[in-house]
Amino acid sequence: MSKSLIIYFSRADENYNVGYIDKGNTEIVAEFVQELTGADMFKVEPKVPYSKVYMTCIEEAKKRVGNAPIKEKLTDISAYDTVFIMSPIYWGTYAPEMETALEGLDFRGKTVRVISTHEGSGLAGMVSDVKKMCKGANVDTKGLAITGSQAKNSKQRVADWL
Repeated sequence: MSKSLIIYFSRADENYNVGYIDKGNTEIVAEFVQELTGADMFKVEPKVPYSKVYMTCIEEAKKRVGNAPIKEKLTDISAYDTVFIMSPIYWGTYAPEMETALEGLDFRGKTVRVISTHEGSGLAGMVSDVKKMCKGANVDTKGLAITGSQAKNSKQRVADWL
């Protein structure tokens, strides 16, 4: 029996083209994946929270590229066969905190599936960046891109993709 894990980053508060939200778009989609697959979930959270204001958050995130500390780090994913990596798109790839979360994990022999939320950039470079980070994994190149403003209504789309 195969076991799955969802590693995701999501941000609530003010979001581009969505306004203020209580739950991040990626988290909404991650919950659909969990409901449909029974996967375990791990939320990647920044050590220092981002501003609630979208434009300020963007400036803060730019400064964290290459150095984005997180509250808690996974150290062992050996119990999982499939890993879903989910993030909003920040400048053409996943949020900076995702790189910190994925660093050092052993992905050999794992199937990795990629899901992004976005407001126009689709998967951007996320799949190729995930391939670089998840050495030894079988990364599914047919990721899923969900428009953030449609996240709440994406359950059937997620089910069809799974």
